[in-house]
Amino acid sequence: MTEQEPAPAASTDTIDLSQRTPAQRSRTFTGILVNTALANITTSYLWYALTFWVYLETRNVIATGVIGGAYMLLIALSSISFGTLVDRYRKLAVMRFAAIFTLVMFVLSGIMFLLTPEQALLDLTQPWFWIFTMIILIGAVVENMRNIALSTTVTILVEPDRRANANGLVGMVQGLTFIVTSVLSGLSVGLLGMGWTVVVALVLTALAFLHLLTLRLPEEVRAAASDAQGGFDLRGSWAAVMAISGLFALILFSTFNNFIGGVYMALMDPYGLEMFSVEIWGTVFAVGATGFIVGGALIGKFGLGSNPLRTMLIAVALMGLLGAVFTLREWAWLYIVGIWLYLALVPVVEAAEQTVIQKVVPLPRQGRVFGFAMAFESAAAPITAFLIAPIAQFWIIPYARSTEGAAQLEPLLGEGISRGIALVFLVAGLIMIVVALIAFLTPVYRRVSASYAQAGAEETESEGAESPSH
Repeated sequence: MTEQEPAPAASTDTIDLSQRTPAQRSRTFTGILVNTALANITTSYLWYALTFWVYLETRNVIATGVIGGAYMLLIALSSISFGTLVDRYRKLAVMRFAAIFTLVMFVLSGIMFLLTPEQALLDLTQPWFWIFTMIILIGAVVENMRNIALSTTVTILVEPDRRANANGLVGMVQGLTFIVTSVLSGLSVGLLGMGWTVVVALVLTALAFLHLLTLRLPEEVRAAASDAQGGFDLRGSWAAVMAISGLFALILFSTFNNFIGGVYMALMDPYGLEMFSVEIWGTVFAVGATGFIVGGALIGKFGLGSNPLRTMLIAVALMGLLGAVFTLREWAWLYIVGIWLYLALVPVVEAAEQTVIQKVVPLPRQGRVFGFAMAFESAAAPITAFLIAPIAQFWIIPYARSTEGAAQLEPLLGEGISRGIALVFLVAGLIMIVVALIAFLTPVYRRVSASYAQAGAEETESEGAESPSH
């Protein structure tokens, strides 16, 4: 498919907005958003608990790095398939499939935990640990199909001039997920143990599925006519991205954020667990995650400005600055404030990308574009995590804890047992700042900004032309 062959628009035989008022559609979107939040809480709760449990029992950052990296790698490998399915089928049907699949995988993890001695599960040299981990991660990854479907429901249910605000609300709910899961995971592992944690995840997953069965989306009469083929339409995904001038560059810009994300994925929990007990660390991270809610709420109230791409790059540069300085000293308050500010900026980056895609990409292609973007961006984090975890475990951390290394790092990073991790954060943050500033100077940045402005102008002209008929 070439750029001269546009995807079929969402016609009135597939999307019908005339039966209900904008307020009614808003309530439907809220119901879908709340249900997705419950599902995200479930999977994040079990994933965080698995990470905490493994580190506390093994004290091995390679294990936590592999868990985090494998999660993102699985998302990268599966997201194009997820996007293809979202384009080919009705959105609620896709969400229900993801929910029941996740429930089955969590049931299998519970059976395996019940039948396998815990000591065998924690032996990294045995297959049982990796099988148990992969079952949980696969269930959590498939649940992410719902997030792609959620992004397309914004297009279906929300007026164009309010989509940035709706994407901010999505970010706010994700922040709430961080808070709830970090507290529950830390307390659950510390007080209940991993076995009962799996049981809680099963109950929450079942509740989310039952609630999803009560939701309806009458606006989507049937799946929009789409050129998506099979279950893994890589060619169609690539064509959908390349058909929009500058869209691939937008995805590259969003990927910048995931570079430092991979470093945090591998090392943030070990840093926090060295400073706090697991119960306290879960609560500390929950306090920091309130920044996610504030950031999303601000976008929900004020939007992203006239140029979301510019807003996104500013946020990425600020995130790099925070990553460079929030562990310069081993002070609990500095770490908490840094996490809070960092997470307040995450919804800005995510909402900016979603808002641009929802404006410039036709609905029948949005699933594949969102899936392609998720695949491309998710691939950056596991690469970083897989690289940095063994480097930190075998070289940087031992160097920083040696007498000579501690003396050399003290003027810059102060004292403490986690100075090696702090050094990694510092270097990664500085690189992020440089990359974001360079991006501002590229012709691609100007081209993408112009494409967004042009799409907005065409949308306004189209609405003006149609208004007399209504």
